[in-house]
Amino acid sequence: MINDPIADMLTRIRNAIRIERPFVDVPLSGLRKSVADVLKREGYIWDYSEVEGKPFNSLRIELKYGPNGEKIIQSVRKVSKPGRRVYVKCTELKPILNGLGISIVSTSKGVYSDREARQHKLGGEVLAEVS
Repeated sequence: MINDPIADMLTRIRNAIRIERPFVDVPLSGLRKSVADVLKREGYIWDYSEVEGKPFNSLRIELKYGPNGEKIIQSVRKVSKPGRRVYVKCTELKPILNGLGISIVSTSKGVYSDREARQHKLGGEVLAEVS
């Protein structure tokens, strides 16, 4: 049983990048798929797809590396945790590393990056920071 599915997903991505794997599989859920969609839109991963599995279906995330093997995702940090949820207004969303990183925000209209949330004037729960 996983208490925090997003933290589990981010840890799997962090560990796969550390050993330079081309892809990582995580259990499939709607929220994880939305987070992977944000990472794809912002250019941190190549793509993702659903993979049929025996005990459960999974989400295969194709990780992105530079032309010389440099890591595109340098750090992944979970912000909102089960014991301490972090909510922000649209005006409180600040750029990460002066715009070089993103925050992943769960809003009432879906999961967006901080740039998209500011553009749509939406606040919500800050799930993670990626740079």
